[in-house]
Parts: sequence; C-alpha cells; structure tokens
Amino acid sequence: MRPAAAAVAIDAGDLPLGGGALALVRPALLLLEPGGALAIVSSNPALEDDLRTWCKVEHHEYLGVEQGRHVLRRGSLSVPTSTSAEFPAVADPSTGFAPRGVLVEPGGPVYPYSLNDRDHVAPDEIAELYRQAVQSQWDATRDIPWHTIKPLPEPLEGALCQVMTFLAENELSALYVPSKFVSRIHPAYAEVGMFLATQMNDEARHIDVFLRRARLGRAQSVSSVTTSQSLLSLLQLEDFAEASFLLSVLGEGTFLDLLKYVEKYSPDEATTELLRRARVDETRHVHFGLVHVRHALRHDASLYGRLEASVRKRAATLSGAGGVPAPIADALTILAAGGGDPQAVRQGHDAFRELMEAMAENRVRRLEHAGFTPSQAKTLSDLHTPNFM
Repeated sequence: MRPAAAAVAIDAGDLPLGGGALALVRPALLLLEPGGALAIVSSNPALEDDLRTWCKVEHHEYLGVEQGRHVLRRGSLSVPTSTSAEFPAVADPSTGFAPRGVLVEPGGPVYPYSLNDRDHVAPDEIAELYRQAVQSQWDATRDIPWHTIKPLPEPLEGALCQVMTFLAENELSALYVPSKFVSRIHPAYAEVGMFLATQMNDEARHIDVFLRRARLGRAQSVSSVTTSQSLLSLLQLEDFAEASFLLSVLGEGTFLDLLKYVEKYSPDEATTELLRRARVDETRHVHFGLVHVRHALRHDASLYGRLEASVRKRAATLSGAGGVPAPIADALTILAAGGGDPQAVRQGHDAFRELMEAMAENRVRRLEHAGFTPSQAKTLSDLHTPNFM
C-alpha cells in the first residue's frame, strides 16, 4: 500500500530501531496529535519488521513503507496530558511534580496536594514578588558591620537583649508557619511555594541576626506566656488563606511598625542595619499577604466570615492576657529612653504609647488596602493579639 502523507518527518539513517532510532521516533511522535502521521526515512532493512512489532505493542498504526520511507500513525492510547504554561484554574494532582507546560504520561500516582485552586493560592503578582525576593537576599556575616557594637550600660543592654530575643521568638513562628503549606501547594503554582521558601530563608536569617545581637549583650531575657500562646495559635492554623492573613497581614504588618521603632532607637550602626534589612524583607512578606488575601477575597464571598471567625477564636485564647507582655513593654520603653534616667524613661513611655497608636492606625489602613471595608478593618484590627505578631 502507498504510505499516507506525513505531518512530521525524520531521518533515521541506518540506525536499528533498538539501537538509537527510537530516540528519534518517540520525541517526533510527541509532536503529533492522535491520528497524526510520522514519516521515517531509513536505510536499515530490518526497520519495517521492527516498526510493525513496536507499533502493535505501543498501540500505534504502521501504514507501510515505500523506497525507504516508513509511515506510522500515532495511536490514541497513552497520550500524555498537555499542561498549560500558565496558571491553571484548577490543577490536577496526578501531574505530580511535573512543571507547567510539559507533557505528563497518564497513569501516574495522585499526589496529596490540597491547594489546587488558582483563585485561592496564586495571586497574579507572585512571579514578580519571587523575582524581587531572589534579588534582595543578603548575607548576615558580610552585610552587617558587627564591629560597631560596643558594650551598653544597664538597663539599656538588658532592654535591647529582651527586644532582640522577642523578635527572634516571633520570627521562629514566621519560619515554621509557611513551612506547613509548601508541600500542599500544587507545583502548577510553584512560584507561590518558591516565594514561601525565600520567606523562610529570610526568617532564618532574621533569627540568626536577632539572636546574635541579643547574645552579644549577655543579658537574661524572658519568653512570656502571652507570646507563647499567641504563636501557638498561629502554628495551629490549617487554612492557607487564614494563615497568610494572620501571619503576613496582621502579624508581620504590625511588626513593620515595631521594627521601624527599634531601628529608630538603635544604639549602634550594626543593630540599625540588621533591623533595616529585616524590615525590607518583612515589607515584601506583608505585600505577599496583602495580594494573596485581596486575590482570595475577590473569588470567595465566604472568606471574610472565615477570617473574622479565625481572628475571634485567636483573641478568645488570649482573652486573659491583658496588654503587651510586660517584659517587651518595659524593654521598648527603656530602649526609647536610651537608659534608666527617670526623665528619659518618661519620654520613652510616651514613645511606646505612640508606637501602639501607630500600630493600630497602620493596621486598619493595611486591612483596607487588603480589600476589607473600613468597618471590617476596624473590627479585625481591634481583635488583633497584644503580642503584635
């Protein structure tokens, strides 16, 4: 019979089918839709029989040969799934770790991803946020002028050590919480997981520099029950949108004001620089939280109710905690005072009260920017934990 016209043609030379020709045939078939024809030019006399046998096994159709030109038609079985190069609306867990845009053979295992929905996982800005995060990485050993640190008088030394320890304790929660969700995110939205990986790297670096600075002072610091309860409530979250909101919008958003405050009253160049760099990183984390929540709110009418319920539940666990943990309130006062002089402490106390007011005002503005109404923003802000994070 006369072979049909082919959409794709390859030259296999004198290669035997099992001696290299298949390495040309199989990729060429992937270029065809089921039913498409492939021409194989070959001078190997055994290729006809080998192709007939191979086509039967692989469910393709051998159409014949004429003057060394073999033609076969691609079968309809075992057709790899074509994945989009763009974010899919809903990702298929059976594509495993296959990157977007590749062909996936059918029959693979179903992976235990639970975050498979673009509208709740992947904001449009995520690729740009990841690019910024990669460009903004810094080295705690190289980029911080540690040599500028000198011994400080008490009680300023103790206050700074307490603040740095408190920052590190909270940053540990910011390291652990995102780690819970990375393995749940479908790789079709890999940029989200990759961004969270940069966020965790940032938090690890922050923990390093905060603890290094605290330990240079050799003062004893306190971890409060309020802090422990607050951070445990973050770690117990199982919903990605709720975790992003509580950690990155409410918690880290409030921390931006705290970092700016500590940076303002920093006693040396090294501490100022490590705080400035940490604040830049946290600004990026907060921006991710904002765009993620804003994106999710647009696609889920029930999300606000869930978020408010989550905030209320968290507030209830801290209902007996009162205000800011005493060790951190005192330390922030002394830090702003620059020491223990009574008149300076009065000014430090005023500065601390101004910080609390600024946190509340900025939190409401931030929540409105995330897509909440003024009333919703005020409600959520008023319920936020006294531990800041």
